[in-house]
Amino acid sequence: MFCYQCEQTFKGTGCTIQGVCGKQPDVAALQDLLLYTLMGLSQVALDARKQNIIDEKTGVFTVQAAFSTLTNVDFDPERFSQLIHEAVSLREDLKTRIKDSGKSVDYLEGATCFTPGANLEELVKQGEMVGIKTYPADNPDILSLKHTVLYGIKGVSAYADHAYILGKMDDSVFAYVHEGLAAIQRTDLALEDWLGLTLKCGEAALKAMELLDAGNTGIYGHPVPTKVTLGYKKGKAILVSGHDLKDLEELLKQTQGKGINIYTHGEMLSTHGYPELKKYKHFYGQFGTAWQKQIKEFADFPGAILMTTNCIQRPQKSYHDNLFTSGMVGWPGIPHISDLNFKPVIDRALSLPGFTEDKVIGEAMVGFARNAVLNVADKVVESVKAGDIRHFFLVAGCDGAKPGRNYYTEFVEKVPKDCVILTCACGKYRFFDKDLGDIGGIPRLLDAGQCNDSYSSIQIAAALAKEFNVGLNELPLSLIISWYEQKAVCVLLALLHLGIKNIRLGPSLPAFLTPNILETLVKLFDIKPITTPDEDLAAILN
Repeated sequence: MFCYQCEQTFKGTGCTIQGVCGKQPDVAALQDLLLYTLMGLSQVALDARKQNIIDEKTGVFTVQAAFSTLTNVDFDPERFSQLIHEAVSLREDLKTRIKDSGKSVDYLEGATCFTPGANLEELVKQGEMVGIKTYPADNPDILSLKHTVLYGIKGVSAYADHAYILGKMDDSVFAYVHEGLAAIQRTDLALEDWLGLTLKCGEAALKAMELLDAGNTGIYGHPVPTKVTLGYKKGKAILVSGHDLKDLEELLKQTQGKGINIYTHGEMLSTHGYPELKKYKHFYGQFGTAWQKQIKEFADFPGAILMTTNCIQRPQKSYHDNLFTSGMVGWPGIPHISDLNFKPVIDRALSLPGFTEDKVIGEAMVGFARNAVLNVADKVVESVKAGDIRHFFLVAGCDGAKPGRNYYTEFVEKVPKDCVILTCACGKYRFFDKDLGDIGGIPRLLDAGQCNDSYSSIQIAAALAKEFNVGLNELPLSLIISWYEQKAVCVLLALLHLGIKNIRLGPSLPAFLTPNILETLVKLFDIKPITTPDEDLAAILN
């Protein structure tokens, strides 16, 4: 196996024995084979589009299947086998429809003709032959951009799937995903073409995030500033981790009147700010912190646990029997809820002791998404013009266990008191519960939500630029971004698509970027690696 799609890849170069995430070689091979199969499906889907055959089912399936290969999502070999065979079935169906349209297309070799093995062992052997190092590219810089596009597509697919669950989709997103995946098997595109496809991935990412924002706010309302209890109360309990609002809503509905309190974990913290979720009285508070702490925190939780979307780690024996998955998440031997019927989760919670006492550790503020911040935009502008607010920092992105992430805690602690910090995604767990005070009633720490809410932060910046009548790069705003997995990659590409410059990225730079590609990004967008909080603050503010 070879995988270097996440920030914590082994020695910063690549996992070759097993993934740092817990991914085993057989699962790595199956994921590689699924991606190869999706490339073939995408090539045929592009030919179908030329005949005006646009199949929604194929688009939805492609993003869901690509999402399943994102870091910490699916580790279940059987489910990958199912996805591989379904991809081939959809591909062959499209071939038939193209032929019936009167267009003759010969598919003679490669991913468009691939026949999957009859069992898991055969599929694994096939997958070992089509890993990311086999993608056709004589130029290492082109291969680097092929990998960048692939990882960006995984992030786009995650957001597109989240949005689809809420009834939002746009065919332009599916069209780009097919274009990008199909292009990986091509040999006729130059480096400039791949740079274009990379930035086009950012455009697709922005659209997918916009759709997700519309789905979340259209169904659950715009988040409002809300204090969230950190701790627990006496009674039966269910913990929800991951990102999915629909799963949380259905669980809240199904547990009404059952004497079960619902808690959030990880990026679900921000869901306490949504009006339509806040109305459930048994939606209590936040238990635990970031995704990578789940092994300890899940073991301490005396109830059932539901893991939605991504961020699952290898389940420990101490809570193995209490854990359930939903959406694209999977782990062998862990019960999977595929139909939003959470009775097994509820029954397990009722059978467990729950909390025997009340305990409040503290509180955190959430709900400073675009609507809440823009409602006081005039006050923000006045504070800047009066000199009360000197600078804004967007300190956002993924958290992780690798050393070096204490940089973000120290950075926030050292930000001068006349500056405001906007944050989103799980990187905020390095500082989310700190009391940084306010500036004229405006909190210095504004939590805009999940990584899924990155669109909200972009809209806040765009609106402030309009208020000040300047471009995005002329705002008194600096982006300090931490990355871990492929959602962060596609968000970064969205920022580059918007032309945003001077982003500081860490804790380390992606292993899949060659020195030449990194130099190009520095030249075009002035991307910088983080150094030390003191050096970076001095460079930004002076």
